[in-house]
Amino acid sequence: MPLVETLVHGHVTELRLARPPVNALDPALCNDLAAALAAALANGAGGIVLSGGPKVFSAGLDVPYLLSLGDDQAALLHAWTAFFDAARALLESPVPVVAAMAGHAPAGGCVLALCCDYRIMAEGPYRIGLNETQVGLVAPEGIQSLLARVVGPHRAERLLVAGAMPDAAEALRIGLVDELTGIDDVATRARVWLEELLQLPRKPMQETRRIARRDAVAALRPERIDLPRFVGAWMEPDTQAGLRAMLARIGK
Repeated sequence: MPLVETLVHGHVTELRLARPPVNALDPALCNDLAAALAAALANGAGGIVLSGGPKVFSAGLDVPYLLSLGDDQAALLHAWTAFFDAARALLESPVPVVAAMAGHAPAGGCVLALCCDYRIMAEGPYRIGLNETQVGLVAPEGIQSLLARVVGPHRAERLLVAGAMPDAAEALRIGLVDELTGIDDVATRARVWLEELLQLPRKPMQETRRIARRDAVAALRPERIDLPRFVGAWMEPDTQAGLRAMLARIGK
């Protein structure tokens, strides 16, 4: 079974994360997402919908997998590189991308959403945010910039330092998501938004978008992520303890 399902709806292609139960982002899923996006663009997609599972869009990086790598720095670096390659592919897409979140989007799931042009979330008790400090991690400067670009620097600081995960209604209020709809309608609303955008003169729209997103693309340059330093911090005792405590809480 593919880890990313491709559904073609005319000029819009939906890429659906398909690694149950929570679309945890391991290297295989991240690589498949980047490949599926490249294939959709090669096949002429005018817009992309990135969707996930019901109740969970993506739970972020596959922490049990990452912990299983122990102190293998090369393997850890490979896993994180695959994730950031997928995130950059979304950011650098020449056509608009909408995150269709029919559920929770913590940590890496939130990062993928921040890499999209527009974010639609299901109404209800679903949460989104960068909760890295809750588990003993530091969000890289580039990721912090992506959040600040969306919600403003002061609000981003408050969210990041606390590792806060606002619910859907609060996320809409602060601009972290652009629209709420019923859980069964998220992907459909994403397609409608894209189809309306694609009615505009194509080249002017795409060039305006490219200019407007330069700062977002720049945020994930390697020097603003500093993966070797991040992977080194991953091995810190308090980080490992925080991650294992989180897994214990959720019964992993």
